Amino acid sequence: MAKTKVDQVNAAAATTTPAVFISTSALNSLITHKSLIGHLQSTLPSHSAIINSPLRHTHQTSPTSSLLLMPSWSNSPSLPYMGVKLVTYFPNNTSVNLPGVHAIYVLFSSLTGLPLVSMDATGLTLFRTACVSALASYYLSRDSAETLVMIGAGSLAQHLIRAHLIIRPSLKRVVVWNRTLEKARILVDELTKEGDRFQGVCFESNVCLEEAVKLGDVISCATNSEAPLVKGLDLKAGAHLDLVGSFTRSMRECDDEALRRGRIYIDNEAAVMEAGELVFALERGVIKKDEIVGDLVELIRGEKYGRKDSNEITVFKSVGSAVVDLLSAQLVYESCMNDQD
Repeated sequence: MAKTKVDQVNAAAATTTPAVFISTSALNSLITHKSLIGHLQSTLPSHSAIINSPLRHTHQTSPTSSLLLMPSWSNSPSLPYMGVKLVTYFPNNTSVNLPGVHAIYVLFSSLTGLPLVSMDATGLTLFRTACVSALASYYLSRDSAETLVMIGAGSLAQHLIRAHLIIRPSLKRVVVWNRTLEKARILVDELTKEGDRFQGVCFESNVCLEEAVKLGDVISCATNSEAPLVKGLDLKAGAHLDLVGSFTRSMRECDDEALRRGRIYIDNEAAVMEAGELVFALERGVIKKDEIVGDLVELIRGEKYGRKDSNEITVFKSVGSAVVDLLSAQLVYESCMNDQD
């Protein structure tokens, strides 16, 4: 009888084989946006309740930089893992041509405590963040959405674009906006060169943010802006607004009017305590907590309804979670094990 994945993990956990390291290039060969979206859609409803996930530890290491620790673990035989992600945030790295975020993920057996694998979690985070946004879009954006507006052209942007194009194949136009226009143009050129992969999709950059927002059926924001970029009055009927970038109280990617006009969903409860858009809107009474309709797990389970009609504006705010990190690391590790058989 063929071994199940859990059997393989149990066997690995019983040995003292040194943990392997999975680089970004190796990770890219083990998972795809499509496979991770499917994995999260199938595992989040059943596994989120059995995963212990304390609030992330955030430590300010300088006026501009920080260290984040995100632990999680499961004692269930169906998910015999524990893990922790270590993240550094150095936004000024752009001045020395380095990414602002770096991360490592370490996965252990929850049966024996032995380390199983470590991986470059910078790539893992890009994958899981984009796939969470795309999965939310599956429930919240219009089936007939044609134009995706990508605000921000950093390393996460191309992942968000790829994941949204997978989940919403009706998208035929992608408009990229960035404060530095050249970065937007470079991203557009890179995606355009992959014409065989994105057949029928037109990529372009836009110098006017207001004009770009007005075009969007789906608007995805991945910036560290502290001043609202998306104005609610510019959102057209039926738009879906995906907010990814902010994870501190000082960051805001949209104004209050965008929240007033939209039905709001979050990836997890931490969003109302960490995301500047929500924190200050709640503190000033712009919105009430009971106006946040639900979270991603409730959407997948069907416990909360997504989009009601084609004219409704929806908003999804994500800050990331250790639960999704653990499930994403699970897929990478088990895919790696399968490759070794």
